Amino acid sequence: MKKTGILNPDIISVISAMGHKDTLVIADAGLPVPEGVPCIDISLTRGIPSFTQALRAVAEELVIESFIVAGELPEKNPAVWGDIQNILQGFPCEYVPHEMFKEKTASAKAVIRTGETSSYANVILTAGVNF
Repeated sequence: MKKTGILNPDIISVISAMGHKDTLVIADAGLPVPEGVPCIDISLTRGIPSFTQALRAVAEELVIESFIVAGELPEKNPAVWGDIQNILQGFPCEYVPHEMFKEKTASAKAVIRTGETSSYANVILTAGVNF
């Protein structure tokens, strides 16, 4: 049994199996999950856990190279955008239209669905290497 960090075995398994350039999505409760992409649903109730809580936990475990967000996010949800910038500061960010963002989730290793119910609270994390 793990003592610290993420305890969810499905999330740890996905992170451990990721290679360079693989992607992992952290999503709000409403983002559609493409067929064939595993969904790790950690939602409990509206807002629990929040997108930010999940992102912070994953960012402590995953070697991140860059990330992708919907271009609409900064304007439509500045609070979550601020959280993302704080947690992922220093990493390159790609902005894509929301519809393209949803298309990009089809190649993810998994989607972690949170209880977040605010608009555009989604990010695609691209794995880096730790050497």
